[in-house]
Amino acid sequence: MRREMLTTDFLDRAVDLYGDVTGVVAHDGTEYTYAELEARVNKLANALAERGVGQGDRVALLAPNTHYFIETLYATNGLGAVFVPMNYRLTADELGYILEDCAADVVIADYEFAGNVEPIREDVPAEQFIGYEADRIEGDWEDYETVVAAGSEAAPDRPDIAEDDDASINYTSGTTGDPKGVVRTHRTEHWHALVLNQHMEIRDDDTYLWTLPMFHCNGWGHTYAITGTGGTHVCQRTFDAADTFRRVREHDVSFLCGAPTVLNNLIQYHEENEVTTTGDRDVRIATAGSAPATATLETVEEEFGWRVIHIYGLTETAPIITTSNSPRRLAERGRELKVKQGAETLCTDVRVVDENGEDVPRDGETVGEIVVRGNQVMDRYLNKPEVTRRAFNDRAEGYFHTGDLATVDEDGMVAIQDRKKDIIISGGENISSIEVEDAIYDHEDVLKAAVIPVPSEEWGETPRALVVERPGADLSESELIEFVKRQLANYKAPTSVEFVEDLPETATGKVQKYELRKRYWDDEERLVGQG
Repeated sequence: MRREMLTTDFLDRAVDLYGDVTGVVAHDGTEYTYAELEARVNKLANALAERGVGQGDRVALLAPNTHYFIETLYATNGLGAVFVPMNYRLTADELGYILEDCAADVVIADYEFAGNVEPIREDVPAEQFIGYEADRIEGDWEDYETVVAAGSEAAPDRPDIAEDDDASINYTSGTTGDPKGVVRTHRTEHWHALVLNQHMEIRDDDTYLWTLPMFHCNGWGHTYAITGTGGTHVCQRTFDAADTFRRVREHDVSFLCGAPTVLNNLIQYHEENEVTTTGDRDVRIATAGSAPATATLETVEEEFGWRVIHIYGLTETAPIITTSNSPRRLAERGRELKVKQGAETLCTDVRVVDENGEDVPRDGETVGEIVVRGNQVMDRYLNKPEVTRRAFNDRAEGYFHTGDLATVDEDGMVAIQDRKKDIIISGGENISSIEVEDAIYDHEDVLKAAVIPVPSEEWGETPRALVVERPGADLSESELIEFVKRQLANYKAPTSVEFVEDLPETATGKVQKYELRKRYWDDEERLVGQG
């Protein structure tokens, strides 16, 4: 028989089998069983329905890792509406673009970040604004807890939702500068959660600590996978090394995730402080993006006693499409395997192809682009049909093209060597080089500019601007960095500026960034950050 694959299945199962189990521990320590979580989800869903939210409408959320992020996700999807989590580090203008692009009907925001919505609220489609701890927000916001308290606990009328209906829109920085809305259906979210369960070894007795931002691909799908399996979510608003170790001990955490920069910050804290790293249970941590350095792996596994699982993916792919979590291969090849992005996950077709779309040799040396097919891959880019078409048909028809250049070895393990796209991944955040360049060019004293990634021990890689000044100008590094920060989120700004006489260009006037990058990466094994 055929049954629709819906995101609502995960909370439904948790309530049915684990209603009396602690499902969520809020940042302040308040505990909610799955039955209590469902009651709050129903209250919010009914309250949103009373405010006119229905099937296909968009509910945007601006929040850190909180219990009400999980509540909003399930309440929204239960109404057949579309969940739009936003990066809380973005500026008001960037949030305004997203809210306009997705045609948001409702905005829910945390007190700490609602200030960036207030300046643009008159310019966006949304008419409903709900704030968590609204008394701490300037402006006219309904209070989240008041809204929830007034809602009915009765299960809301669930519309006829199809698995191919939109479930969420996750925004990622694009090489053109404008964020792209990655549309994920109920089916893609559902399928990815099942794949995640398999490869992250999630069980119903897991306690999962939220150090990974929930807005990233809906928390890499753990909002669904942990819930549906019956594990416990422990919320940490934003990452803090000392607090992470404390919560691991006090809640007996067994699983968490973090970019390589999170691992490095934990190591630094551990080196400077005598700290117990586990509770009574073994701990595993998944890390993604640029591979962690071998020394990082050794410290985390040998000194912390945590097991590292390395995965790879993009917002467009949910994200997980490869993992090096292979006991068989690890036994054969040892820890060096973990610094590779890994082999394709279950029911996923990952290839490394040349310019003609043909598979490169599995020799661990020949470089090609990673392309992927799988049920967890996005449906489309919102409002961008031509960009979507190119993304799925550039070298290999019907495959999503990641823009990451890699080798593949005899065991099918891919290792990223470079990036085709103008993206810098710094501390787990995607930064569009072109977006930063556009901001720099707005300065009247800038004649030419190029932004490239350079190695960083803390962040893996970090943006560096190479700038040609106009004749007679006298720009300083700090002045230009602050100028960019006034236009873009702080994490996107260059961390260093080099003033140069000229930039290498092709005959058609295109800056040869590859030549610029080689100057900084000659001593590295790859042209991407290693955390």
